[in-house]
Amino acid sequence: MTASAGELAYGRRPRLGFLGAGWIGRMRMRAVAASETAEIVAIADPARDALAEASKIAPTAAVVLDLDHLLTYELDGIVIATPSGVHAGDAISALRAGAAVFCQKPVGRNAQETAEVIGAARRGDRLLATDFAYRFTQAMQSIHSLIQRRALGKIYAVDLCFHNSYGPDKPWYYNAAISGGGCVIDLGTHLVDLALWTLDFPAVLQVSSRLFCEGRPFHLTNSERVEDFAFAEMELQEGTAVRLACSWGRPLGRDALIQAVYHGEHGAAEFHNLNGSFYDFAAQYYRGREQHLLCSAPDDWNGRALLAWIERLGFNNRFAPDAAEIEQVAKVVDAIYRPELRSCL
Repeated sequence: MTASAGELAYGRRPRLGFLGAGWIGRMRMRAVAASETAEIVAIADPARDALAEASKIAPTAAVVLDLDHLLTYELDGIVIATPSGVHAGDAISALRAGAAVFCQKPVGRNAQETAEVIGAARRGDRLLATDFAYRFTQAMQSIHSLIQRRALGKIYAVDLCFHNSYGPDKPWYYNAAISGGGCVIDLGTHLVDLALWTLDFPAVLQVSSRLFCEGRPFHLTNSERVEDFAFAEMELQEGTAVRLACSWGRPLGRDALIQAVYHGEHGAAEFHNLNGSFYDFAAQYYRGREQHLLCSAPDDWNGRALLAWIERLGFNNRFAPDAAEIEQVAKVVDAIYRPELRSCL
């Protein structure tokens, strides 16, 4: 094995703890184990069956039941994949203990919680990142490169959607007090990030939205219910118009529909999933009636966001200003949910 980025800073691979060993935690754990870029030192989860499955991936790692026990190990960073309602508290505890943090989205149930986590990272001077996974697909990377080179000209409109024909399988997703919301905070967060990231995070001037639950207009006021369908529009600096839609459990005729189309003065680019897949994506460049395939599946992108954080961690485990992007996305999500917060953008 060649020297990892971690060995450049530590003289060894970064030592990681995993908090949460459910499906997503194990997916990310497999990526780390396969890459051999970090040492998985310890795993924490209150569910012993989840720990047993995680131990098959990292058989030398210690297994414990909670974060307090996890923090007794000498760790450079902690990967958090717990339910959304405890992300902020878990992240702050880890950061205060001196560990860098990679947290599943959302980092907080709202922008205030997210800002508190970022504040803890800044005060502790520790690296913080979240799993904006779709940035790291080959398809989105190719579109990002086109836009950065201004090959499409000025982007004047962006149209995005993420529809899932079935909703999450954990009850806590449907309790806003725990999850922070429904399909918007779960799926729409990725769409907001893709809109802003590709355009270098311009200022968001206006936000409007309509939320629905079981086909009826919905407002996020009852902590025991969440939206399952949403439309939102944003106006960005320099007039770029963004429209997004997301849903859980709606008729699609396929598992999922995931798409982001960037309309520019000189052409357009489209990111989309293939055959209803959650994992296979393609990117195309359009000029007039011409179509140019930029890339397509297969693409093993699982865990790339985490591996990128590990690489940065290996070079420098210090606070990075781009953590502010996490808060910018959270503020837009807040504004989609609550009109009274739109002046805070």
